[in-house]
Amino acid sequence: MKMNIFVCLLLLAINTVVHAAPKIIVKHQRNIKNLAEIQVINQTTKRLICYVAIDGHKIYFHLPARLPSKWYVATDERFSYTNFSTWCDYLSLHPKYQ
Repeated sequence: MKMNIFVCLLLLAINTVVHAAPKIIVKHQRNIKNLAEIQVINQTTKRLICYVAIDGHKIYFHLPARLPSKWYVATDERFSYTNFSTWCDYLSLHPKYQ
């Protein structure tokens, strides 16, 4: 009986430690010049620090609550949505970007 309680408490403790990432939506499209574009939309009520990277070049920007970013455009037609990477986190956790 004591072993069952210990296992249950252990599982409860493990399950409560969760990495909470902000909720964002990432949109991809091609523009009139056939260049890949990306936009990040903040679905939280907090400001975020984000970056969009393509081919190793990162562009950092602040993303206000409940608003989309501008469209970030690739420089070559050979790039597609798979060449982009994005990252966002709460601005309060990264004071060096304030």
